[in-house]
Amino acid sequence: MRIFVTGSTGFIGTELVNELIAAGHQVRGLTRSDAGEEQLKAVGAEVLRGDFTDLDCLRGGAKGMDAVVHLAFNHDDMAKFMQSATDEIAAIEALGSVLEPGKLLVVTSGIGMTAGAPGQARKETDPPAESQAVPRRPEQAAQAVAAKGVHVAVVRLPQVHDTRKQGLVTWLVGIAREKRVSAYVGDGANRWAAASLMDVSRLYHLAVEKTGAGVTTYHAVGEEGVSLREIAEVLGKGLGLPVISIPAEKAAEHFGPFLGHVSAMDMPAVSEWTQKALGWKPTGVGLIEDLSNMKY
Repeated sequence: MRIFVTGSTGFIGTELVNELIAAGHQVRGLTRSDAGEEQLKAVGAEVLRGDFTDLDCLRGGAKGMDAVVHLAFNHDDMAKFMQSATDEIAAIEALGSVLEPGKLLVVTSGIGMTAGAPGQARKETDPPAESQAVPRRPEQAAQAVAAKGVHVAVVRLPQVHDTRKQGLVTWLVGIAREKRVSAYVGDGANRWAAASLMDVSRLYHLAVEKTGAGVTTYHAVGEEGVSLREIAEVLGKGLGLPVISIPAEKAAEHFGPFLGHVSAMDMPAVSEWTQKALGWKPTGVGLIEDLSNMKY
């Protein structure tokens, strides 16, 4: 298959591009930098220089492809999160506009963007949430692409981790360093689902090869839920900092508006259907083990 990957030199994209090429696929990767170009060429990928906010570039990269995997998103500047969410919708629309019916678009969503009953683990059949606090709408944008006959896979990510990065937990590490405490909200019993980087990369690979018509939603979940108190405690130990509880009304002040909101969210999830549909079995280490082995 000919596959176009945005975010191809990022945390997940790097692993995925290597895996797809090893499986015999032809990969075109989008990158903004000289270093990214060198990285892609080194593994045998075709290079497209550009940015995921350049819609003409995206359309050119996706045209004629059998599949597109959209991983790119600007996580670097939380002050621009609303703009990044808007850019994401435009990117999905642009990519889908040039894919022929029967071709595949893989979009990236998140467990935290999924509606679920309080205290219950989110399932693949749960709909995307409508929340002003979390303005991303990748699944809704993908539905419009599917209406044109393009096959769509939605991959909902938990906290994806190795010993270098861990999704939202990476931001918790930075805040703990800045504030000189490792904090959780309330009793810290709320949970975040998690999965190892290698397991997630393998799921994307299987989704590319096995997704059929319509919209198919997958959960890239290895662990149903790890409590925020447990996360804060292992971060405190690694950083040599005290671990404290803060009241919910102080969460935004301590963590910032966005992370203050999600730090109190209970976001467990399951992946039984995904595992059966794709023949995917997560085998990587758990989040706490990776955090314990991280070089702080």
